[in-house]
Amino acid sequence: MPQSADRMKTLLEGFHSFGAPEGFRVELIEGEIVVTPPGDGDHEDYIEVIVSQVYRLSRTDMQFSGNKGLKLASGGACPKNHVIPDGTFAPRHLRLYRGADPWMPCEGVAMVLEVTSTKPQADREAKRRCYARGGIPLYLLVDREASSITLFSDPGKDDYREHCTRPLGKQITLPQPFAFDLDTSDLL
Repeated sequence: MPQSADRMKTLLEGFHSFGAPEGFRVELIEGEIVVTPPGDGDHEDYIEVIVSQVYRLSRTDMQFSGNKGLKLASGGACPKNHVIPDGTFAPRHLRLYRGADPWMPCEGVAMVLEVTSTKPQADREAKRRCYARGGIPLYLLVDREASSITLFSDPGKDDYREHCTRPLGKQITLPQPFAFDLDTSDLL
């Protein structure tokens, strides 16, 4: 087995056997094991504000999963990325979560949501690239530090080709299959 294949196997084995304190997330992002503590109350409130609008206003009936592990393609010699978004949306008729493994493939996912917390650079850059490589059509990022919301779309090989950033308090349009203007005034 070549040395890089040995390293990838060791990294993946270490990742799968890593024990973290209850409530912490352990992810494998671009060849690095990342451990994140639970979000604070504002972090969870932001997620709830967005999820409630998706349920009420989306043109397509959506399922939501908080903290669902996704296996995503990786770049270069790294093993598959194992990422846990703050939120994962999929059309309800697909029933993606039923019977899914803890780390499921991302095919069928319509949008992932991240709200920045203790490691905002990972959400802004590394996770964005992971979601694009996985072909997830939409990535919604609430950046609390920048007081903005960004919708990334049109995933390419290593990144999203389009993005729209709005200050918190303004609306941002979510395209099909959602097809509504997300009101961010409750995020101020």
